[in-house]
Amino acid sequence: MRSLRRPFPCGAFVAALIAAADWLSKYAVLYGMDLPARGNIPILPFFDLTMVWNRGISFGLLQSDGVFGRALLVLFTSLIAAVLVFWLWRSQRLLEAAALGAIIGGAVGNIHDRVVYGAVADFFDFHLMGWHWYVFNIADAAICIGAAMLLVSSFWPAEQSIKRTDKHEDR
Repeated sequence: MRSLRRPFPCGAFVAALIAAADWLSKYAVLYGMDLPARGNIPILPFFDLTMVWNRGISFGLLQSDGVFGRALLVLFTSLIAAVLVFWLWRSQRLLEAAALGAIIGGAVGNIHDRVVYGAVADFFDFHLMGWHWYVFNIADAAICIGAAMLLVSSFWPAEQSIKRTDKHEDR
C-alpha cells in the first residue's frame, strides 16, 4: 500500500476500483435483479432503480442507435481515456491522480457497456415531488466527481517534489 502514496499507482488503483464497482453494480442490476425486464424497482421514497439504456454520452446527448455511431463513440471515448492515462502517468500530485483515476475508471466502465451491450446501462434514479434527476450509474458519478476533484486540485498549491540524495552526489 506504500506505493499508493505515489500519483500513478494511486490513480491506477482508483481507476480499477471504480471500474470494478461499476461492473459489479451493473451485473447485479442486469442479471441479479433482472432490472431490464422489471423496468423500475422503488427503493426509497426519493430513489428508484430504473433501467435506461443510454446510447449517447452524458445526459443523453449525441444519441446513436447505429453501429457506426456507436463505434465512433467507443473510439472517441477510448482516445480521451488514453490521453487521461498519459496525463495520469505524468501527474505529480495525488489529488490530481485520484481525480484522473476516477474519470478513467468511469470511462472504462461506460466503454465496456458500449462494447458489450451496445449502450450504457444507467439505473440510479433520484427524484423528489415529481422531479427526476438524470438516471445515471457509478461510472457517471465517478466521472463527475473526478472532474470536480480535478477542478479543486487545480487551485491547490503544488506539492513539493521529494528529491532523493545519494551519498555520492556531493562529489
